[in-house]
Amino acid sequence: QVQLVESGGGLVQAGGSLRLSCAASGRTFSSYAMGWFRQAPGKEREFVTVVAGAVPRWSYADSVKGRFTSSRDNAKNTLYLQMNSLKPEDTAVYYCAASTKTRYSDYADDYDYWGQGTQVTVSS
Repeated sequence: QVQLVESGGGLVQAGGSLRLSCAASGRTFSSYAMGWFRQAPGKEREFVTVVAGAVPRWSYADSVKGRFTSSRDNAKNTLYLQMNSLKPEDTAVYYCAASTKTRYSDYADDYDYWGQGTQVTVSS
């Protein structure tokens, strides 16, 4: 059974930092895309970042460029998201996702497995 389990969310003041982790179990995703998406109240789920499988390639949403950094440790089957200079508009539930279809994608439909989500709340 494949599981993605996020951790590291919480409440932080604007300008602060958080580091999210996503531990995968049940299979490895080293050759495939893993990414982070988020969903704020009343809004659609949106792409945040993707770390490509097997090649050194990343992509970020414009709203987080320069502030967020994603990485993965394939030996640990874990995805990370370092979030710095957080803003109130970053408040959302953050979801980890893993694909078995593609090495690189920023489309939610390309991802087969999703975590349960972790809440990030940034106060002003």
